Amino acid sequence: MMAVTGWRALLYKETLRFWKVGFQTVGAPVLTALLYLMVFGHVLEDHVKVYGSVGYTAFLVPGLVMMSVLQNAFANSSSSIIQSKIMGSLVFVLLTPLSHWGWFFAYVGSSIIRGLAVGLGVFVVTIFFAMPNFVAPVWIVVFALLGAAMLGTLGLIAGLWAEKFDQMAVFQNFLIMPMTFLSGVFYSIGSLPPFWQGVSHLNPFFYMIDGFRYGFFGLSDASPWLSLGIVGAAWLIVSAIAVHLLRIGYKIRG
Repeated sequence: MMAVTGWRALLYKETLRFWKVGFQTVGAPVLTALLYLMVFGHVLEDHVKVYGSVGYTAFLVPGLVMMSVLQNAFANSSSSIIQSKIMGSLVFVLLTPLSHWGWFFAYVGSSIIRGLAVGLGVFVVTIFFAMPNFVAPVWIVVFALLGAAMLGTLGLIAGLWAEKFDQMAVFQNFLIMPMTFLSGVFYSIGSLPPFWQGVSHLNPFFYMIDGFRYGFFGLSDASPWLSLGIVGAAWLIVSAIAVHLLRIGYKIRG
């Protein structure tokens, strides 16, 4: 009971941490996604059709939603860990009788909550421009949860590894951001030359966004089952790494 109460308390603390500055952590990403939609949708709506019949703006909405989910799930856990390490407040969490599993569920769980909150906000403001279909809503929920969990776990690993904000910025700007933007958010990889299609298939972020988009249109560049298998396996691998780092106290225990 103590362990359950402990990780729930840490989950509540981490959720409250981003919610108290929701204008910055939720509102700002929603505004950014809206600007992307207004610019790209206005320029390309009359010139690009995807999957043969889907309007570009409608195609863009799920991509922007999922991109926001991924980026903010990563930002939540990574920023929390690195700030706690630099400010010295992490010691108060270390003094609690929480297991490494408690840490994992609390930090990743709060990242999922933030990612989904931002994604829902993006969806609400973008449906005024184009309302996508809901062909397979179960796939939407599955990939939203898996994507948020995956990036929340990666953020946890990055936060444990980084010792200063510069290192965190390198991780985010040179890994997370490029992989997100080059995953088919703004385009279908079917429109790319064969070489770049092959490169895109090596990007696990592509499968998260493609599988999520399948839930809206019933159409995708890859099989949703293949996407599910790749994303699920990738999350299990990074979760095993994160739990191991927490268990040995990597860069958080002297």
